[in-house]
Amino acid sequence: MAATEMLVPVELYRKAGVIFGTQIATKYMRQFTYRILPDGFYLLDVNKIDERLKIAAKFLSSFDPEKIVVVSVRLYGQKPARMMCERVGCKTITGRVLPGIFTNPHLEYYMEPDVVLVTDPRTDKQAIKEATKIGIPIVAFADTDNRVENIDLIIPANNKGRRSLALLYWILTREILRNRGQLRPDQDLDVGYEDFMAGKVTR
Repeated sequence: MAATEMLVPVELYRKAGVIFGTQIATKYMRQFTYRILPDGFYLLDVNKIDERLKIAAKFLSSFDPEKIVVVSVRLYGQKPARMMCERVGCKTITGRVLPGIFTNPHLEYYMEPDVVLVTDPRTDKQAIKEATKIGIPIVAFADTDNRVENIDLIIPANNKGRRSLALLYWILTREILRNRGQLRPDQDLDVGYEDFMAGKVTR
């Protein structure tokens, strides 16, 4: 894939840490890696990340935005998820995912999504369990150490870093709006990806 066709420059993917995996690669996720660093960390293939973001954006833009639910138990994914949904018109679940949220219509917090996007299959496992029960397709950012059973569309990426999650959600938001014709094909969002970034956690 030529650099001109990338959604953002390769250097930006690197700078934001999107390509940096963990020291573990599950069997399925190994296909998205391209090398192991001397310290044992896997690097993800930037072309595959870019390609999957395009596919995911096209897929998500085919749904009614109000029927898309974006989930992030992981703290660094919560602000980016909210920023995306403010612009796209989807719904977010941040923090704890309550049992029955997609499966029990008698609950006051019940939601009926047509598709679910999760930040991390490990931390968002309750949402995946709920969606799987009723056959809702699941899109997920998945790191090298993630297990990906029941995920319908995987976006390989560092799903733990502040910068990485901000850039991933920013790209996805922009591409969904471009696909829908709400942005021109060459038009960017009204804010930069750093604006999607969660604040530093103070202890």
